[in-house]
Amino acid sequence: MRRALLLLSVLLLAAPAVRADDRRDHERARAALAAGEIRPLAALLAEVERRYVGVIIETELEHDDGRWVYEFKLLPPSGRVFEIKLDAATGEVIRTRGPVQERR
Repeated sequence: MRRALLLLSVLLLAAPAVRADDRRDHERARAALAAGEIRPLAALLAEVERRYVGVIIETELEHDDGRWVYEFKLLPPSGRVFEIKLDAATGEVIRTRGPVQERR
């Protein structure tokens, strides 16, 4: 019982720090968009949906190795999720993983 209470206390103390980090990430992404460092998410979502078969089920914006990267996970009719990483400034495909299906 004591261990459970201790674990709960640690988790509760850590939770506000995670939310604060999420807020900072959101602010950094807004600043990057305002500065013209990244393209709007809506524009890239439209391109991914037009080019690839599947429904976008997850989107992330990361800052990797000095550049912004959008990561999209798509669920095609086959049911096997695939991932596409795009350069957030140019929209260029950096990498794909899984059974990527392009529209014809």
